[in-house]
Amino acid sequence: MKKRFVLIAVIIVLMTNVSACGKNKTPPPSELETNKYREVTLSLRHTQIKESSEPRLRLLEDVVAKTMAENAEITIKLEGIDEIVNRDTKLKQEMVAGNPPDIFEVFGGADIKLYVKANRMLNLTPILQELNLIDKFQSLAEFTIDGQIYGIPYGGYSEGVFYNKVIFNELGIEIPKTWDELIEASETIKKSGYTPFGLAAKNAWVAGMLWNTIMERHVGIDAFYDLLTGEAKWTDPNFIKGFEAYSELVDREYFPKSVLALPYSSQAGHMLRGKAAMVFTGTWDANPFTSMDAGILRGQIGFFSFPAIPNGMGDQGSLNSSYSNGFGFSSNLTEDQIAAVKLFIANYFNEDVQKRAFMEDKLLPSMKMTDSSDMDPLMNEIVTVMSQATSKWPAFDAIVQPSVTAEIGSGLQELLGKLQTPQQVAEKIQAVQNKANSAQVKSSGFSTNPPEFQSNK
Repeated sequence: MKKRFVLIAVIIVLMTNVSACGKNKTPPPSELETNKYREVTLSLRHTQIKESSEPRLRLLEDVVAKTMAENAEITIKLEGIDEIVNRDTKLKQEMVAGNPPDIFEVFGGADIKLYVKANRMLNLTPILQELNLIDKFQSLAEFTIDGQIYGIPYGGYSEGVFYNKVIFNELGIEIPKTWDELIEASETIKKSGYTPFGLAAKNAWVAGMLWNTIMERHVGIDAFYDLLTGEAKWTDPNFIKGFEAYSELVDREYFPKSVLALPYSSQAGHMLRGKAAMVFTGTWDANPFTSMDAGILRGQIGFFSFPAIPNGMGDQGSLNSSYSNGFGFSSNLTEDQIAAVKLFIANYFNEDVQKRAFMEDKLLPSMKMTDSSDMDPLMNEIVTVMSQATSKWPAFDAIVQPSVTAEIGSGLQELLGKLQTPQQVAEKIQAVQNKANSAQVKSSGFSTNPPEFQSNK
C-alpha cells in the first residue's frame, strides 16, 4: 500500500508566490549556529532501495553529506529497507517497543495518528516555527494532529492513468471521459492483442490504487470517513457497486493473466515494453516513463484522470492527490540531537532541494515553488490534469485503520483471483472494520500495545 489531501493546488501553484520578506526566509544553515552542536549521531531510516528510487536516494545522501560537512560533530547513519516491511512490520514493532529510528520515513494520516497517540513522535511545530517553514508547504494536513505537526512531507503525489499514446493513436482511441467509454476503449485494446491495464498485484497495496478511485466515484470520499463511525458500512449498496465495478474489470480480463504473481517493480514495464496500453498508478512512478528507460516511448506517455461513473455519489472530476510521504522524528531525541535535526530539516526542506527532486525524480514538490522552468512534458500533463481537478482527496489507507487496510488488500487480491464475490469481500472487510472501530472506542488514552499496533501479517 501505499499511500494519501487537501488541496494540492500543486504545481501550477507549484509556482505560487512565496514571500521574499526577510522575516519569512528560512535561515541558511550558516545562521543556525553550527558551532553549538555537540557530538551526536542520528540514525535515518529510508525506503529508497529500488533501482527506480536512485534519484531520490542520491538527493537524500547529498543532503546528509552537506549536513555532516557543515558540522563535523554530527554523524547521520543511513539505513535502507523495503517500504512494505518498514510500514507494516518493522516500524510498528519499534513503535511498540519505544525504540524507533531517530529519523524515519512515515505515512501521514492513519499511520501517524497511532504513533502520535503512543507519544513516539517528536512535535515539530516549534522547530518549523523557528525555521519559518510552516507557511512554505502546500499542505501539512496529513501530519497535523490536534493542531500540532508531527511529520514533514518531502513530496506530493496524484494517482491517475498513464497511457501509451502510440497504442491509443494506432487504435484511434480518445481519452475516455466516462466508464462506458473506458470499457469500450479497453475492449478495443484487448481485441488488438494488448493488455488494457498493466497491473502487478503480488503486493496487495498496488491493487488498491485503481480500486480506491473507482470506489470514491461510487460512494464519495465522505463515506470513507463515515465507516469509522458506523454511519456507513462496506456492505452498503454503493460500496458493493464499487467492488462490483472492480470485479467487472477482472471478469473482462483487462489485467495481465499472472497479475497476482507479478511484483510491483515490474508494473511500469508492462507499458514500456508495449504490452499494456494503460497503467493506473501514482505520479511517483513518472520517473521511468520520462527517463532513458522509456526507450522509443519517451515522450509518448501521457496522463489522464480516471473517467466519470454515471450516477456515482462521488465527485466525478476529483483526484486522489495528497502529501502523505514524509519524515518523522523520534520523541526520544536528546536536545543535542534535536539541534542537529534542525540543520537536517533546513538543508532538506528548501526550494533548491525541492526543485531538484522534481526535475531528477519527478517528485511533486511539497513546498510552494517560485521556479517552474524546464518542466518535462509528461510532468506538465500531470500538473495540468491536477489543476483541472474539481477536488482532491486522500487515499483510503490514510483514513481507515491499518487492520482494515490490510483486509482490503487481501480482499482485492481475492477478487483478482476470483476466489470471492464482491459481497463476500465486503462482509469480511466490514467485520474487521467493526472490530477496529470497537477497539478505537474502548481505547481512551493509550497503551504501548494497542490492537491497531499489531502486525497484520
